[in-house]
Amino acid sequence: MVSFNNRLRQIILLAVILLLGILLIKHFYVFLPGVLGAITLYILSREFYCKLIDKKRWRPGWTALLYIIFYIIIIGLPVYFAIVLVSPKLTALLNNPVEIILALKTFSAKIQDATGFEPFSEENIKAFSQKVANSVPKMLGVTVNLITNLLIMFFVLYYMLIHGKKTESFLNGIIPLRKKNLSMLGTETKVMIKANAIGIPLLAIIQGVVGLLGYWIFGVKEFALWGFITGVCSVIPVVGTALVWLPLTVYLFASGNTWQGFGLGLYSVIVLSNIDYIARITVLKKIGDVHPLITIIGVIVGLSMFGFLGLIFGPLLISYFILLVKIYRNEFNATGITPLHTEKSEP
Repeated sequence: MVSFNNRLRQIILLAVILLLGILLIKHFYVFLPGVLGAITLYILSREFYCKLIDKKRWRPGWTALLYIIFYIIIIGLPVYFAIVLVSPKLTALLNNPVEIILALKTFSAKIQDATGFEPFSEENIKAFSQKVANSVPKMLGVTVNLITNLLIMFFVLYYMLIHGKKTESFLNGIIPLRKKNLSMLGTETKVMIKANAIGIPLLAIIQGVVGLLGYWIFGVKEFALWGFITGVCSVIPVVGTALVWLPLTVYLFASGNTWQGFGLGLYSVIVLSNIDYIARITVLKKIGDVHPLITIIGVIVGLSMFGFLGLIFGPLLISYFILLVKIYRNEFNATGITPLHTEKSEP
């Protein structure tokens, strides 16, 4: 009877903990990317930070603050370039939509003369203008959400760095895994985070630079802007950089720059489209060998769950799912409990 009562109390307590956890996640979900970002930066910073604190005897608070300043610069630079390059174009689009509409009509007429196909009809242009006008409030909301998550990320990171060892000790005590699997969880987490948090932005930078070089060679106006957009689009599954170089190639053909259009198309198909594969088997393989399917599926899931920040956290979730399946097999095979899938032993 006593054992039954203890079991019942345990179940009730676990149910209350689970309910509170669900409520917290539900109402804190919009800020979850900031917390995940802090965890990611903490894991990337942990090893060198501990060396500075333990061996160099640096003060934890000031050292953590230096890390925050460093990450603000690293993360702030792409945001700054985005504002400098994209903001004037966006402002011109919103302030003078008539000019954009005329440009679209002119471009559509050239395409129609060359191919017989009209990409932008009057109805399409009106619908496009309406979508641009309706997207402004959404863009403002996304910007506010992104800034809020960045502030939360730096705030949480500061305290994680200062109290990191205590937090790790606490988590090691409550995670219900054997030491072997706990060690594997920590090791794999470091590898996955390095591969995704460093590998994905690095790949975007490489493709953006290669795209910029091609646009400059073949006379595309504002090649720096299009190179930046190419780097951003490189993380989009399946289509990727083709969202940028394909319309630019068509535009060069339509505007009478035939050899430039042919050259850019050839350059993009041979060089730009394959630099992704070359980077993965050279540079990215040294950081962490993540299968492209994990990246593609992870980006799709991450964008749906977290928005722009999901480009990094989506592949992490997929990798973690696969890792937890491996840990499950190790845990229950080792303890004698038959998992859902058992392999036949060879005679």
